[in-house]
Amino acid sequence: MSTDSAATVIPGARRHASIYKLIVATSIGNALEFYDLVVYGYFASTLSKLFFPTTDKTVSLLLTLGTFALSYLARPVGAFVLGSYSDRRGRKASLTLSIAMMTLGTGMVALMPSYAAIGMLAPIGIFASRLLQGFSAGGEFGSSTAFLTEHAPARSGFMASWQFASQGASVLVASAFGAVLTSTLTPAQLEGWGWRIPFLFGLLIGPVGLYIRRHVDESPEFERTERSVSPIREVLATQKERLLVSIGSLVLTTTANYMLLYMPTYASRQLGLAPSYGFIATLAAGFIVMVLTPMVGHWSDKVGRTRIMLGAGSLFFVTIYPAFMFMNAHPSLLTLLAAVIWVAVLKAIYFAPIPALMSDLFPVRTRTTGMAVGYNLGTTIFGGFTPLAVASLIAVTGNNLAPGFYLMLAAIISLFTLLWARTRLKVH
Repeated sequence: MSTDSAATVIPGARRHASIYKLIVATSIGNALEFYDLVVYGYFASTLSKLFFPTTDKTVSLLLTLGTFALSYLARPVGAFVLGSYSDRRGRKASLTLSIAMMTLGTGMVALMPSYAAIGMLAPIGIFASRLLQGFSAGGEFGSSTAFLTEHAPARSGFMASWQFASQGASVLVASAFGAVLTSTLTPAQLEGWGWRIPFLFGLLIGPVGLYIRRHVDESPEFERTERSVSPIREVLATQKERLLVSIGSLVLTTTANYMLLYMPTYASRQLGLAPSYGFIATLAAGFIVMVLTPMVGHWSDKVGRTRIMLGAGSLFFVTIYPAFMFMNAHPSLLTLLAAVIWVAVLKAIYFAPIPALMSDLFPVRTRTTGMAVGYNLGTTIFGGFTPLAVASLIAVTGNNLAPGFYLMLAAIISLFTLLWARTRLKVH
C-alpha cells in the first residue's frame, strides 16, 4: 500500500472507530436506564410480595406498579435540571452525571432488604431508588440523542436510532434473565435471592458506561454554538408547539414499550400461561427491536421520518385489538409470540425515527432541554402509568382486551400529532 493510500484509509478507520465509540458511550446509559425499568416490571409480582405485602395479591401488585408509575414524576424534574445543565455546560458533563446516578439507583434496589427484614423502610427505600432512577433518566435521552446527532448530522436518523436499539438489547438481556430464573428456580428461591441477580448484573454495567463516557469528545456543534442563558425559559416561551409535537409523537411508542414490559405479568395473570412464556415472548421482541431499529433509522435518513411513522402507526391502530383478541381466544406460547412479535415489529418501525425527529425540532442551543422535557413528559404521562392503567382497567372492567383499546387511543393521539407536524411545522 502506498503512503498516500494509507493516509486516506487510516483517517477513515479512525472516524469509524470514533463513531462506534460514540454509539457505545451514549447507548450504554440508555440501555442501563431501560434495563432497570424492564427488570422492575418483569419481577413486579415477586417485588410486590417482598416489599409491598398485603392480604390481597392484586392490591400488592397495584402498589408495586404504582410505585413504578409515581417514580416517573421525577423524570420531568430531571429533564428540566439535567437538560438545562447539558445545554449550558455540555452533553458530556450531563451524560457522566446521569449514568452515575442511575448506577446508584440500581444498586439500591439490588441490595435492599425485604419488608420482612426492615419493615416500612423497605418500600420507602424502593420508592427512593425509583425516584433517583427517574431523575437521572430525565436527562439521559436528551443529552445522549443530541450528542449522537451533533457528531454526525448527515446520518442523524441512523445515529439516534441506536438510542432505541439499545432498549431492545436491554429487553433481550432482561427477558433472558426472566426466562432462565423463572424456569429453573423454585418460587421460594426466586423470592429469596433469585430476583436480585438481574439487578446486580445491571449494577455492573454502570461503571463501564461511566468510564467510556469520560473518554469521549464533546459535541462539535455544541462547542460552536452560542450558549443559551436560560434554556428552560427559551423552550417554554418560544418552542411550545414543538414541545407538544415531541410529546404527542411519543405517545404510541411509549405505551407499546410499557405494554410489552407488562406482558409477562399479563401472560401469567390474564392468560394463565407459565411465567417463563411471557419472558420468551419479550425476549423475541427485544431481539427484533435491537436489530430492526438501526435499519429503519438509516432508512429514515433517505425517505424522511414522518412518512415511515404514519404508515407504522396506522397499521398499529388497525391490528392491535385483533392481536389481543387472537391471543385471548387461543392462549398459548405460539399465539403470545405471534402477537408480541407483531407489536415489536410495528413499534421498531414507528419509533426508530423519533429521536432524529425530535432533534430536528429544536435548535442546538436548546436541543437537550427541548428533547428531554418532551420525551420525559410523554413517557411520564403515557408510559410510566401504562402498566398501572392496564392492570386497573382489567381489574375494573374484567375485560382482558382492555389493553387493546388503550393502545388504539395512543395510536390516534400520535397519528394526529404527526399530521399536525407535517402541515404546521413542515416536518418530514
